[in-house]
Amino acid sequence: MDKTEEYSFEERLKRIGLSLEIIYGDKEDASSAYEGIVKLIEAYQKRIKSEPYRLNEEDIILITYGDQIFHEGETALATLNRFLNEYVQDCINSVHILPFYPYSSDDGFSIVDYKGVCPLKGSWRDIKTLSEHHRLMFDGVINHMSQLSDWFEKFLANDPEYYNFFIDLDPSLDLSQVVRPRTTPLLTEFSDDEGHIRNIWTTFSADQVDLNYANPKVLLAVLDVLLFYVEKGAKLLRLDAIAFIWKVVGSSCVHLPQTHELIQLMRDVIHAVAEEVFIITETNVPHHENVSYFGTGNDEAQMVYNFTLPPLLAFAILQGDTRKLTAWAASLDLPSDKVCFFNFTASHDGVGVRAVSDILDGKELKFLVQSCEDHGGLVSYRTVGDEKLPYELNCSYIDILTDPKEDDTVRLKRMILSQAVALAMPGVPGIYFHSLVGSQNYHEAVRKTRRNRTINREKLNFDNIQEALDEQGSLRNNLFKRYKQLISIRINEPCFDPFSKFEFLTLGQESFAIKRYDKEEKHYLIALHNFKNKAIEIDLSSHVEGVLRDIISHQYLEQTVFTMQPYEILWLKPIK
Repeated sequence: MDKTEEYSFEERLKRIGLSLEIIYGDKEDASSAYEGIVKLIEAYQKRIKSEPYRLNEEDIILITYGDQIFHEGETALATLNRFLNEYVQDCINSVHILPFYPYSSDDGFSIVDYKGVCPLKGSWRDIKTLSEHHRLMFDGVINHMSQLSDWFEKFLANDPEYYNFFIDLDPSLDLSQVVRPRTTPLLTEFSDDEGHIRNIWTTFSADQVDLNYANPKVLLAVLDVLLFYVEKGAKLLRLDAIAFIWKVVGSSCVHLPQTHELIQLMRDVIHAVAEEVFIITETNVPHHENVSYFGTGNDEAQMVYNFTLPPLLAFAILQGDTRKLTAWAASLDLPSDKVCFFNFTASHDGVGVRAVSDILDGKELKFLVQSCEDHGGLVSYRTVGDEKLPYELNCSYIDILTDPKEDDTVRLKRMILSQAVALAMPGVPGIYFHSLVGSQNYHEAVRKTRRNRTINREKLNFDNIQEALDEQGSLRNNLFKRYKQLISIRINEPCFDPFSKFEFLTLGQESFAIKRYDKEEKHYLIALHNFKNKAIEIDLSSHVEGVLRDIISHQYLEQTVFTMQPYEILWLKPIK
């Protein structure tokens, strides 16, 4: 079957059946799973009203915890809604609420109940209120769940309905080929209700037990969860750590063919009910592996996290040298005009460096790591054989780019430069809450939790952040106003359509230039960024003719050779 065409409902059902045969092989398992999936689809079709939607230049996604901001007397989700309405309603239309379900650890990524809302954050009513004015992204944390979950407790109780729901292995098996994102043991001992020791696969931590998709019942249960999220208002679904979901002993257990087939199946099931829902894969791996999750451009993820951008952008700004950034960007290629990148610079997880392992050499990576540590940041590691290699920079993005002791003017310019690049890159921008409000490293939390990632996960009091954002001349105030200005310009510029044509111009090692077109390719814009703390000369004579207008400052450039000021940003459009 040709997987590059648009699909009717009947074709999706056929594709689902084909995927099940590929995944499970056993005809009885595939047939039983197919019947269950069809019943799920029929049930949710009756409850979900599908409304067509196409992402465009107006789509900006704020990444935030459900309890990112709090205020006495109201739920955290209600406070978040109030902040959004009062501060960014005019320029940010979408919100990624990081896992807001009941959980036991990892700030939400060890889920106890997929279909609940953590009482400390709020309720489904709060989620519904948020969805009335914002398109919502939910997390599908479906590689693993909490050891305290009802599913795992029933598994340990030997409930036949949950038999084989998790992966129990003989610890003497050779698992040395498994790609590890952590330094913790791959197998964790648990005792079942009969006193037998179970050695359970735990990719990320002892509290996060991996689900066993080799059991079709697990797939059905998870599909029910994902469709439930759509029913509850999810317009975008983030598939967390999806690269690890299928395991084969003796293999790397990452990016396996069954994993890609499962994503295709999940998309077909979801789109059989609501075709407008966007599927986003989160795979913190080298770039060429990451983009494999686009599939053919019409069958897997519609967006993938652009994990290369945050570390490579930081490296370029710290060095004042864009050669590696421009070379990588110039290699970007998409399999169709129906997919795009999810561009971000910071997240709740910090800045992963696996994505640049084949772009930066050892010396360059060491420079990036050392800069992070010199600026007060921390570094997390993963195990590769007998080695521990850098996995992630745990640091606020502004503190990666600049020393906290530096002048605020330089800090502001570098931070805004980085965010302007992310806004101008082809795709949809994802903005982490702490980047938007200019948060710095939160060392106090790390001392309490003993977890590196807490450094960029500070929970904020509404009154305090309101006062800081309103304090004229403060770093937070200046950054927030400047950031909002750029966002407001971007969402009104058709050349920033996430699916339109783009190219990268080579104008010298001190600048970064992106040429963006509108979807009809009738108009274009050149986004220019000076990565040096000094004036540089730009020559656009071979790329444009006539007068240019900067849509940020509204100034006109009558010459194609001109000077850019330190860390200056120009978004230039030709004037007819």
